[in-house]
Amino acid sequence: MYAQPTKRNAAGLVGSALVLLFLFLSFSSRAQEIDLLLKGGHVIDPKNNIDSNMDVAIKDGKIFRVAADIPAGSAKKTVNVKGLYVVPGLIDMHAHVFYGTTPDAYIANAYTSVQPDGFTFRAGVTTVVDAGSSGWRNFRTFKSQTIDRSQTRVLALLNIVGTGMASRFEEQDFSDMNPVMTANMIKRMFPKHIVGIKAAHYWGDYSQVQKAVEAGKLADVPVMVDFGEHKPPLSIEKLFKEYLRPGDIFTHTYANGPTERETVVDENGKVKPFVLEVQKKGLIFDVGHGGGAFSWKQAIPAMQQGFKPNVISTDLHTDSMNGGMKGLDNVISKFLNLGMSLPDAILRATWAPAQVIKRPELGSLSVGSEADVAVFNLRKGDFGYLDVRKLVLKGDKKLEAELTIRAGKIVWDLNGLSAEETVSFK
Repeated sequence: MYAQPTKRNAAGLVGSALVLLFLFLSFSSRAQEIDLLLKGGHVIDPKNNIDSNMDVAIKDGKIFRVAADIPAGSAKKTVNVKGLYVVPGLIDMHAHVFYGTTPDAYIANAYTSVQPDGFTFRAGVTTVVDAGSSGWRNFRTFKSQTIDRSQTRVLALLNIVGTGMASRFEEQDFSDMNPVMTANMIKRMFPKHIVGIKAAHYWGDYSQVQKAVEAGKLADVPVMVDFGEHKPPLSIEKLFKEYLRPGDIFTHTYANGPTERETVVDENGKVKPFVLEVQKKGLIFDVGHGGGAFSWKQAIPAMQQGFKPNVISTDLHTDSMNGGMKGLDNVISKFLNLGMSLPDAILRATWAPAQVIKRPELGSLSVGSEADVAVFNLRKGDFGYLDVRKLVLKGDKKLEAELTIRAGKIVWDLNGLSAEETVSFK
């Protein structure tokens, strides 16, 4: 005969089962310590010298591990990215995102700027640097209105003109170019958000650049110069050698006119020797494509002669996004079709700009860094690429953002790679 279970025995059995269940759940929880695993992709991380097939694990919004063959069972969610490229979230170092509705204004709190989240993630961009839309007088408005409300990480170059890029006329106000107030706004008020200074669109001599560099020295930040509305054109050799410092930035590198702007490639198609000379000494050359500042007549011979930009950027605003520029993925694609390797191009849109703006925590997949990641498809086919003069270059490569992750959260998924289920329609 079998002994009948007593209440005490039954209670003991239930207790043992609960303990086993608790241990199982605890083990399962530890086994799935990764929140999101990108599996099977080709990782390109220039900072960490990675260019190979690896998995990327994300936990608590941070990069947790980058290694080959991370078990899928260790992740709560796994996304298969085989055949795709996994890179740090792109940094667009030249954009205009101080969107607003000020009547008759240009880029400062105005319609020509764009809201960042609508144009970043779809191109694999997770960080933008606003290039001087605001000055010290209106930066607080820009911060509360755009920076604090965007999922995209928004940093800024502060315009040397106090009112920023309100219009071409305000940008000529030499009396509003105050290096001390500009530097104070950066160093004392917003060092986390402001990474440099912008000088742009000045019709006079080199005085605006001098003011900007003075502010840059006071705040210990680089200066970006949009140089080229002078009649007759001012010497860029003099600008480079007498006014700018190593680490300062010359934007719109491949612009070809109008006649007020001196070019880096001469009329015979040769890169001017002093351009290569100052680049070797540390001057930064930024693409800043824009709506009127990228020409195949400059870019093609420059690339053929080995003059590459230090940074690839868009100059994003309403006058550029629907023209030849389109987005940072499209601008990078142009350089791929000019012979630049993919790792070289990714460097110029991730770790290179992170160093220029002195933000070494950005632009990589380093363990412990915020999980900003882009997953790209490098398509093969027949594509056409416009410059700002509507000249087309035919190419066979096109970079396309499949997935964008910002601080560990999927914010763009072009083809539903991260979807849990697939439905069919017959």
